[in-house]
Amino acid sequence: MKRFVNITLSIVSLLALVACHDVKQWDNDPYGNFDALWTIIDEHYCFFAYKDVDWQQVGQRYRAKLSKDMTQQELFDVCSHMLMELRDGHTNLISSTDVSRYWIWEQYPENFSLRVVTENYLNFDYKNTSGIRYQILPQNIGYMYYGSFSNAIGEGNLDAILHYLSSSDGLIIDVRSNGGGYLPHVETLVSRFISERTYAGAISHKTGPGHDDFSEPYHFYYKPAHGRIHYTKPVVVLANRASFSATNNFVSIMKSLQNVTVIGDVTGGGSGLPITNELPCGWTVRFSSCSITDPAGNITEFGTEPDIRVDITAEDAAAGRDTILETAIGLLTGSAR
Repeated sequence: MKRFVNITLSIVSLLALVACHDVKQWDNDPYGNFDALWTIIDEHYCFFAYKDVDWQQVGQRYRAKLSKDMTQQELFDVCSHMLMELRDGHTNLISSTDVSRYWIWEQYPENFSLRVVTENYLNFDYKNTSGIRYQILPQNIGYMYYGSFSNAIGEGNLDAILHYLSSSDGLIIDVRSNGGGYLPHVETLVSRFISERTYAGAISHKTGPGHDDFSEPYHFYYKPAHGRIHYTKPVVVLANRASFSATNNFVSIMKSLQNVTVIGDVTGGGSGLPITNELPCGWTVRFSSCSITDPAGNITEFGTEPDIRVDITAEDAAAGRDTILETAIGLLTGSAR
């Protein structure tokens, strides 16, 4: 397993060990469950300073909404609204009947329709492997749609994809509405577009309960895939607000490469590494515990800006036009206006 994965697992293990010391006991009632949730976030969440959140004030405000005889659903709603103050897509409260969320992309134009791409640009004619749809467009531009970094990318499959696309004059990697997945799959894909050891970012983890208790940043690098097929021609990455978590990480790293242009909307963000904990009532809370920065040293929790901002208008969508994809084709063919 790669070193970055080992580092990530070590961080999670360390956090688990820290949690084993000085374990607090909470009553399984509205106040006990609320206080347990507030304290877990207070001691282990990683973005308080970055987001300028006064967690003490937030806790006081929402605790005042509690009552001893409130229902489980009423308690869940109070706790969920408190967590939404963090503005974090990686932070969820999970019960047997509901999952709280702060999914920022739901508030913005989708800027993507896989059906439109498949029907009007691929003509229902494409290859599909490792969760990647790919084809060479009529303009001799390669196209890859990768819908989830949860789908493992086989090295042999990626060789086959890039070999097939090698005759194209440029490549579009479409990760719109890719909600994320596993960071090792990000490295697998990026390694085919770099020719030397490349700085990919840094990660810092909590070392104590204080809001500023963090380790020194661990800087990590990606290496080119040895003995594998690489793509060295110009590349465009397409992103939208639903490009979240690991996809946000992928876009920020690809953006740092000289031959790559990012087109579309700001990504959905989600740069924190999430972990989980449990409340006395059995509910699970998931939250960002480690901060990951991009190659430029920026925290991209609120998203990565594209190099070229393009939105699909309602008129274009109704006509079956993907203006983000067309902008990418124009850039790679030299016909952009």
